Amino acid sequence: MSIRFQADNDLKFGIVKAVRRREPTVDFLSAQEAGLDSVPDPVLLDRAAAEGRVLVSHDRRTMIDHFRDHLVAGKSSPGLLIVSQGSAIGDVVEALVYVWSLCDSAELRDQAHYLPSISRHSFIR
Repeated sequence: MSIRFQADNDLKFGIVKAVRRREPTVDFLSAQEAGLDSVPDPVLLDRAAAEGRVLVSHDRRTMIDHFRDHLVAGKSSPGLLIVSQGSAIGDVVEALVYVWSLCDSAELRDQAHYLPSISRHSFIR
């Protein structure tokens, strides 16, 4: 099954646009397009999970904790990708297209990864 992305409100819209331009078949919604621009992080995680979308965010300060709480509560997630604010947009776009084209959606389930390095953040349940 193909990976679908959901940007949170913090993610630069330029990243969403550049991914779409680089690979037009990627399903990548911005927070505004999904009506999620003022939604609290826990609700955003629930919504992304309900729609089977991997959440993409710049917010590593709080989103990781909300993601951990989401999993501890017994909920599941298609995954979380944390994008470093200082990374070049081109590197982020290439990493997202790489994830989209080479990863199976099951590989990201209930896991958080940092982009563009694709390192994993482990959680203990």
